[in-house]
Amino acid sequence: MEKIELKLIGNGRGYFLLKEGDEQMGEMEVRILGEDLTVFHTEVSPKAEGKGYAKKLLDEMVAYCRNHHLKVKALCPFVRAQFDRHPEEYADIIK
Repeated sequence: MEKIELKLIGNGRGYFLLKEGDEQMGEMEVRILGEDLTVFHTEVSPKAEGKGYAKKLLDEMVAYCRNHHLKVKALCPFVRAQFDRHPEEYADIIK
């Protein structure tokens, strides 16, 4: 079963990490600054493609932003595409 956690590494930068057991299968690079969360990049291991892990990372990041009243700046092409395709689903957090 997969698990997602936010790991901050300093200066507001960090990653949402998706692990399956002890193995990291995906990550979403972010920075939290004030009331903004910037998403830079989302990546899933090639052997984990097709399992919906990028969407799970997105869902975790969105839930975190809603819980912490943050707005998202989407520099990541995957996140930007999801926001563009489903604006009604993400309207409350898009900056």
